[in-house]
Amino acid sequence: MTDLEDPKSRLIFALDVPSLDEAVYFVQKLDGSVGMFKVGLELFIKEGPAVLAAVKDNSDAEIFLDLKLHDISITVERSVKSLLKYPVRLLTVHCSGGETMLQSAVNGAGDSGLQILGVTVLTNLGPDDHREALGYRKDLTLQDLAIARAGMAEKAGCAGVICSGLEVAAIRKNFKSLKTVVPGIRLLESGVSGDDQKRVITPKQAIESGADYLVVGRPIRDAADPQAAAQQIVREISEALPGAK
Repeated sequence: MTDLEDPKSRLIFALDVPSLDEAVYFVQKLDGSVGMFKVGLELFIKEGPAVLAAVKDNSDAEIFLDLKLHDISITVERSVKSLLKYPVRLLTVHCSGGETMLQSAVNGAGDSGLQILGVTVLTNLGPDDHREALGYRKDLTLQDLAIARAGMAEKAGCAGVICSGLEVAAIRKNFKSLKTVVPGIRLLESGVSGDDQKRVITPKQAIESGADYLVVGRPIRDAADPQAAAQQIVREISEALPGAK
């Protein structure tokens, strides 16, 4: 992963836009202001590998491919191997697929430099969702589930995990070898209009809780000046880092 000594490297901008043209616009706009660009499932399915090439051609930042793979182990391993020809640094795989599937993803990456992140619990899920809709025990909290899945990711050899800011402190305490990537970042605790995220946190709170990387989309994308918004978040990251004055 990128150098954690540089606050900018900790900021990942989510290219959650519907077209290649819009993705290129934001990459050019934010080049030099963020450490990494995240390409999600919707954009990758619509535009294919061309979007990865476009990010590479228009920025020096690294690429985080957020596909959240979840399938039988051999399919996941082969899929990861197929991605090695592209300039991707991080790739997500669902921890709910089990330790063997996570290990297969790690095996598929080999020593290529592609790093696998295990997705613990999606940030748009709340307690009612995981207990009722997903069928988990009522006495199993989201934090319990996230910690259990982080442990699975560590055993499988994953480089890190995706987790909400509400669980990052517990994961950091229990699994010091894992990098923590936190989405659901909002500039205010109240979130943003029309928000579908249920477990959100501010940049300062996330860093102080032990997050290594922050994934930010709407607070930058919908700002009047996206570059200024990104730079403000980088300042908040810098001020929240241990040892900051």
